Amino acid sequence: MKQHPTTPDRRARGRPRDWDDKTSQNTIKSLDRAIDVLERLGAAGGSTLSALAGDLGQSPATVYRVLVTLETRRLVEFDPEGQIWQIGAGAFLIGARFLRRTALVDRARPILRALMEQTGETANLGVETEGQVLFVSQVETHASIRAFFPPGTLSPMHASGIGKALLAQMPPGRLARVLDAHPPERFTAQTLTDRAALEADLVATRARGFSIDAEERNEGMCCVAAPVFDLHGDPVAGLSVSGPTTRVRAADMDRLGGEVRRAAATLSGALGGAPVDGSSFVSTVSASPVSSSSG
Repeated sequence: MKQHPTTPDRRARGRPRDWDDKTSQNTIKSLDRAIDVLERLGAAGGSTLSALAGDLGQSPATVYRVLVTLETRRLVEFDPEGQIWQIGAGAFLIGARFLRRTALVDRARPILRALMEQTGETANLGVETEGQVLFVSQVETHASIRAFFPPGTLSPMHASGIGKALLAQMPPGRLARVLDAHPPERFTAQTLTDRAALEADLVATRARGFSIDAEERNEGMCCVAAPVFDLHGDPVAGLSVSGPTTRVRAADMDRLGGEVRRAAATLSGALGGAPVDGSSFVSTVSASPVSSSSG
């Protein structure tokens, strides 16, 4: 069999010579437009053609062609009765495949269930992506009034329990870059928008091992979160519990913070990290009945 010589210029298949070039000459404008439509439709939760076209600043005819193309791949769906376009099952399947590429979500699932049962509040798993928190899994509480962050939801880091837990682990240089790129925006009277105040809160967060979101994103809702570490000791995710201020009160923060911190340490151990303070949570999980409801 003829052998092909290996040369220094030879590259792995799937990467052309100019694969690092992200300029306009290497982008497909029609694909970029289609992704814009898909992202905007997902953010809106559904839209009419005219409203979507106006939002994107595109002609209805152009947006319609994009939607019909996406519809053939089940990435969007059309409701003829309400004349509404919505995200389709195909988009969910692609997102589900993204989640399956890592053991994080699978390993977190039983820990989230146990955390919800122990605290009585909704348990969440989130990761940092481009300076925001992306929620990737959730187990809802059985209570009628609850927090709800469906997988795929994005949240500002400075006004999120998980976001602040991860910000607190960043070295100063990276923290400054993230906050420069995403200046703290005010959502409620409690939101920390002053950089000095936010950084002081992050110092306190790191010292106690868990963060507190006290109505900083939504009035009447509180959150407690802790970071998850991989085998290299890098923060790769955050676990949290969230609920209404009528149940998640100031007097409960230390107790909830301890539960969340132990749960996060258990998940860290499952990922190969050091399961600091995780042993008591593990024993509690094995002794407690775990609800089969995934919320």
